[in-house]
Amino acid sequence: MTQPLHDPNPKIEPYEPAPEPYESLEPLDTVDSLDLEDRQALRRVPGLATELEDISEVEYRQLRLERVVLVGVWTTGTVGDAELSLVELARLAETAGSQVLDGLMQRRDRPDPATYLGSGKAKEVRDIVVATGADTVICDGELTPGQLRKLEEIVKVKVIDRTALILDIFAQHARSREGKAQVELAQLQYLLPRLRGWGESLSRQAGGRVAGGGGIGTRGPGETKIETDRRRINSRIAKLRRQLAELSTTRATQRQERVRHEVPSVVLAGYTNAGKSSLLNRLTGAGVLVEDALFATLDPTVRRSQTPDGREYTLADTVGFVRHLPHQLVEAFRSTLEEVADSDLILHVVDGSDADPEGQIAAVREVLGEIDALHVPELLVINKVDAADDDTLTRLRRVAPDAVFVSARTGRGLEQLATAVEARLPRPSVEVHVLVPYDRGDLVSRVHSTGEVLAEEHTGDGTLLAARVSGDLAGALSAYAVTAG
Repeated sequence: MTQPLHDPNPKIEPYEPAPEPYESLEPLDTVDSLDLEDRQALRRVPGLATELEDISEVEYRQLRLERVVLVGVWTTGTVGDAELSLVELARLAETAGSQVLDGLMQRRDRPDPATYLGSGKAKEVRDIVVATGADTVICDGELTPGQLRKLEEIVKVKVIDRTALILDIFAQHARSREGKAQVELAQLQYLLPRLRGWGESLSRQAGGRVAGGGGIGTRGPGETKIETDRRRINSRIAKLRRQLAELSTTRATQRQERVRHEVPSVVLAGYTNAGKSSLLNRLTGAGVLVEDALFATLDPTVRRSQTPDGREYTLADTVGFVRHLPHQLVEAFRSTLEEVADSDLILHVVDGSDADPEGQIAAVREVLGEIDALHVPELLVINKVDAADDDTLTRLRRVAPDAVFVSARTGRGLEQLATAVEARLPRPSVEVHVLVPYDRGDLVSRVHSTGEVLAEEHTGDGTLLAARVSGDLAGALSAYAVTAG
């Protein structure tokens, strides 16, 4: 007799936590020296359960939020690094709309190739899922299709990995046509190798003459459902790539115009929720969405700004980065991230109040390397100094002596930031000495907005200027050139 997939009265022993507290684990130097007791234990990470403030919020969230248990495999680094990774996963889960019930971690030299945790630990996670009433398990890593399937068979609830979680957050926050297309492309690229089917039992058979088929000799298994799904996904991916290529052409044309007029380009890049949008609003008055959430900004925003000496430049806000950013997203957002690689200066914004700002810097630079942007000059901007502790700021000043320390919320340090941007932007290349008639005030205005004025004098015949300007503007001014005196 076939047993039901879900036993209505499962016999489950109560879950007992490990006898030693998680904090007692000492960091291990190498994965080869793993202690047997550490390998055999699932360790709880304290403080990950989502706090609900009042009874009305509890009732609301029980209707709205998924109840999730987080699991991770600690393979390298210190125990602190492993904890931070799971804490970040909890923030991602809450951003996606989940209630975190518990967070667990296992010490291994590598994830189990079959079930990520190992079959025994997977059964322990099943016990915890039943005891807590969770309906989803989120794994802190990218699982193979086989690992996802096997783990779901054991824990009997939905299992997703870190990549699927980030893709879900992106899907919630995409607003523009380009952003939605980029996210859908990344989701389909992730889904394609993870399609599930049951072979020929779901095949599309050719019918008889009544059904419009070819009759005798033509009836067979036909195309299976999974093959149909795969073909449709590949067709949709091709269509999305064509759409993004068209949008990328428009973006490239805009960049070429800025290059032709030699308008410098500055890009805000950094970890998600580091305060890039707040900084953009402070520097340009852009009025873009500012939210204390991960990946609140997906669609790039470009605004004009001025240096203290009056030169104009463009300032662009970009999507935030995160540790282990899914490669599907990097590939799908490549056309948008080209703004970073083609810029004249990267303002690398760092959350100074974070527990591991150095880890954020390393993660962002890893992504910058993936998009070939490490050659662009970088200015570190340590944000949220009003919320950071003094020890962290002292350490960052020692690690990054050229960094600028600011607070986008209070305005502290913004003058120093503007001065630093002015010093690092490329200077116009052509020096001119011209006498511009007063009826050509438009040229004088262009010199002030896009060039660098060295000297200016108003005479009876016009405005006498010595300035550095772009080649395009120098050509327009050539008719009014005078000998430098």
